[in-house]
Amino acid sequence: MRKTLLALLASTLLVSACGTVRDSRINPLNWFGPARSAPSTPEESNNPLIPQRSGLFARRAVEADTYEGRPFEQITDLTIEPVPGGAILRATGLAARQGIYAVQLTPATIDETPVDGVLTYRLEGVRPDKATPQGSRPTREVIAGRRLTDQMLAGVREIRVEGQMNALVSRR
Repeated sequence: MRKTLLALLASTLLVSACGTVRDSRINPLNWFGPARSAPSTPEESNNPLIPQRSGLFARRAVEADTYEGRPFEQITDLTIEPVPGGAILRATGLAARQGIYAVQLTPATIDETPVDGVLTYRLEGVRPDKATPQGSRPTREVIAGRRLTDQMLAGVREIRVEGQMNALVSRR
């Protein structure tokens, strides 16, 4: 009888502690909170994403690797989903017109390192050469994603995705 009572008491204490682990910082599902709106920073004239190369074949390589995307007008949603070995960053943007293609999350730093614990991306897309209709809101929304490894997330306190008019931030 004593062994049964002792086992029952131990299992009750163990199960009652599960609620505290669920809401604690130890649980990886709680590492990033909901996205919050933040003011957008103006774009700098010196773009660190365009490499400064020199040499015989430098011009040809720069022409082939240049991305012609421009930032989206508005970021409407930011979600970070934990996966084994890291997380998936998913941003939803709203364009002013239809027809934007080649959408991607472009890192603000060349090697995707955090600056003061902040990992920053810009949601960018290539605009078509010809005029396109404005269209309804669902036809102008796009979603872009990027996989982040545990090594990239080391030392990161918040992830920021910027557009032209706003930025969304998710903090740990």
